[in-house]
Amino acid sequence: MKQFIQFKKQRELGEMLSDVFTFLRHEFKPFFTLILQITLPYLIFFFVSFGFVLYTFGDITALATSGPSAFDSEELSILLLVVSILVLSFTGIMVYALAYSATLHYIKSYTENNGEVNEVQVKTEVKDTFWSFIGLSILKGIAIGIGLMLCIIPGIYLIVPMSVVFCIMIFEKKSVMDAFSDSFNFVKGEWWITFLVLFVVGLIISVIGGVLSLPTTIYTYIKMGVFSGEIDPGENPLSYFKDPIYIVLNLISYAFKFFLNFVTIIVTIFIYFNINEKKNFTGTFEKIDALGNTES
Repeated sequence: MKQFIQFKKQRELGEMLSDVFTFLRHEFKPFFTLILQITLPYLIFFFVSFGFVLYTFGDITALATSGPSAFDSEELSILLLVVSILVLSFTGIMVYALAYSATLHYIKSYTENNGEVNEVQVKTEVKDTFWSFIGLSILKGIAIGIGLMLCIIPGIYLIVPMSVVFCIMIFEKKSVMDAFSDSFNFVKGEWWITFLVLFVVGLIISVIGGVLSLPTTIYTYIKMGVFSGEIDPGENPLSYFKDPIYIVLNLISYAFKFFLNFVTIIVTIFIYFNINEKKNFTGTFEKIDALGNTES
């Protein structure tokens, strides 16, 4: 019998990280199966366009060193690069919104049904809240972007309330604007501890992401002759962008990072429930009601 993870309770950082991996271990197959069912079409386009961006960029750098005769081919390559970047950006936003939404709705169903997930309901709710997610994603990005431009510190401040803004929208069934405005009051008094959790988790994810990128980095150095000391000065230093092995290694690395990103998403959900429990005692009241119903 699989273990049920109680989201609606207070946790310290260590317990959050432990419960994230416990949840993923027990829910790995149904969770990621559903995530892929929802995001797969856009995920495929994302990785295809990402590989195409790498290849086209390498093609442009190669043509740039070929002289005026390659001007027409270079123009075509630049056009293809711009189109592929646009497709990459569009599909990236779609995958991010769908993956985040599916995770929230999955855990919402999980908590409401004591560990049992209604997959049909999750898919329906993801579809129904899709444009709200897109709108809130844009609003969140604009707010943090403007904050970072204003001497960086306002942007860092905004990262904390924006980390729980999607949770407020889904778990409290708020509109986009209400979720955005309520997020500031929600983290009031909990900003520093939330920032610390996000910083530590972000640091851990960055280190793991760096490890996942090592095969690509090592292959690049080998390709450039750094280890052997046989660097060809006449060779285009960016030619490895067109190398199929380099492209495949990058795609594999980003595929692992895509799944690693769910650790951060689930941590923010634990952060939301941790703060909500401190302020509203939602889980405690539900336990009391359950005990009362059992006794009656």
